[in-house]
Amino acid sequence: MKTAFEEYNRIVASIPPEIHKEVEMQMAVSNRIYDLMTKRGLSKVEFAKAIGKRPCEVIKWLSGQHNFTLKTLALLSSFFGVSFIET
Repeated sequence: MKTAFEEYNRIVASIPPEIHKEVEMQMAVSNRIYDLMTKRGLSKVEFAKAIGKRPCEVIKWLSGQHNFTLKTLALLSSFFGVSFIET
């Protein structure tokens, strides 16, 4: 009989590497947004208002489940004064 841990490892191993990388990058952007918001002392609502977005959108960004567009990354880079991507 398989343990839950063995089953989990089997499922994770079956996920393609590019999906792992995508999730890693989404989480990195989310964490960076959160860190920069925190450093400025902004709540989710204050941050959303400052950039002209709805709080529910910011919450989605912070969940790590948002597929960021270049337009959004440019907005974030401009607002925080830091680069979110390097080419």
